[in-house]
Amino acid sequence: MLKAPIPADDVQRLASLRALSVLDTAPEERFDRLTRMAKRLFGVQTVLVSLVDANRQWFKSAQGLDVCEMPRDISFCGHAILQEAPMVVPDTLLDPRFADNPLVASEPRVRFYAGHPLAAPDGQRVGTLCLVDASPRTLDDEELAMLADMARMVEHELAMVQLAMIDELTGLSNRRGFELLLDQTLALCRRLDRSVSLLFFDLDRFKDINDQHGHAVGDRVLADFAHLLRQTFRSSDLLGRLGGDEFVVLLSVSDLTERERALKRLNMAVQGYNADGLRGWELAYSVGFADATPESRISGAALLVEADRRMYLQKRQHRQEHQGPSA
Repeated sequence: MLKAPIPADDVQRLASLRALSVLDTAPEERFDRLTRMAKRLFGVQTVLVSLVDANRQWFKSAQGLDVCEMPRDISFCGHAILQEAPMVVPDTLLDPRFADNPLVASEPRVRFYAGHPLAAPDGQRVGTLCLVDASPRTLDDEELAMLADMARMVEHELAMVQLAMIDELTGLSNRRGFELLLDQTLALCRRLDRSVSLLFFDLDRFKDINDQHGHAVGDRVLADFAHLLRQTFRSSDLLGRLGGDEFVVLLSVSDLTERERALKRLNMAVQGYNADGLRGWELAYSVGFADATPESRISGAALLVEADRRMYLQKRQHRQEHQGPSA
């Protein structure tokens, strides 16, 4: 058996998958409707919307299968996401990659597989719409086109899920999206034996900017700060706007000192932003943090509370230093 290879950009791919905010969510009719339709149209035993996570493939929708996930290393979908075109295996017993695969040698005894890659809105291939059967078969050109059309429909629904989790002004995860991704990322980091650090930001004297320059400028400041966060942190870090002028970043780290290095980079980026004195305002922020090791069982909600508490302590200090109105 050939284990499903890990693509070189798997960290970025997993970040795109998490950004969809769909892993470990409840079944939804909009996905189940499509898999029921595919099962009927193609006449196969099983149809799956399969999302390939770090160590597993998880099924957002499954017709003809009673489990919700399987190991990634034995998955067919782990192979299928490596290519843009559909992967069709007419007879698994004749394919050396899969002939002795546990899914072939024992239940569900897969003999036919066809998986069309599913792309996230940023183009990363995060899973497949796949057809599975216990008898060998092939797909003709018309059936392949139909499978592609249905995969596009699934991609559309995945994009709609993500839009409901995105802050329209900044493009970052909104509170709902961030809190969902936070719990999922904590669980993933525990499995990977990685620590995390949560940063909680609040802009200083933001009310003054709104009062003096208007809310349109205030919106621009929020969007500019979100842009600086994107520039500073890695694509694999989780960024969110909880509301108002509150922002959060979750870093997966091998060394908790990475948090301080990241904050120094952000401070330099903000200084560069403020060096342009023509805007008529400057960015300033308070930040608190909360760390969690793989051994700690702290919840995402508790991390937010602790980071918020530390942020408020710094904010109170900044207010005293500047002797200004409350931000």
